[in-house]
Amino acid sequence: MALTGAEEVSRLVETYSSMLLRLACTRLENPADAEDVVQEVFLKLLTAHPSFRDAEHEKAWLIRTTLHRAADLRKAASRWNVPLEEALLASAPELEDRLLAAVRALPEKYGAVIHLHYYEGYSLKEIGKLLGLPAATVGTRLARGRERLRQSLKEEIE
Repeated sequence: MALTGAEEVSRLVETYSSMLLRLACTRLENPADAEDVVQEVFLKLLTAHPSFRDAEHEKAWLIRTTLHRAADLRKAASRWNVPLEEALLASAPELEDRLLAAVRALPEKYGAVIHLHYYEGYSLKEIGKLLGLPAATVGTRLARGRERLRQSLKEEIE
């Protein structure tokens, strides 16, 4: 199932862009960065010309590519120097939902499965297929991610 034209690309953008944007937003602090990630994923789709077996493979490729690009951007951002006032302003609890902030703070392997399960509604088996992991591994990551969230939120409350 190769990309055959503008109509096919338009279909992919229309079908997946909002889900990919939500996914990128959970991994990045800035919505503009999340939008950039999604644009870069679709640009990569156009330039790489991947061939997909079916719609499920197509979706998995888009999700994995979005997660990888968001992780790359997070790593790069962690190396940038941010003035203290901006860092404090960005971490103010009034500016964003505490739970989403806690999910963003999780390591990638936990945050991705939590997002896909709770925000996108995928089952453990479906997430395993999307990420190329056994369902048992997804379940373990989900449990460990929930525990980390619980500890993080508990510390914030105390």
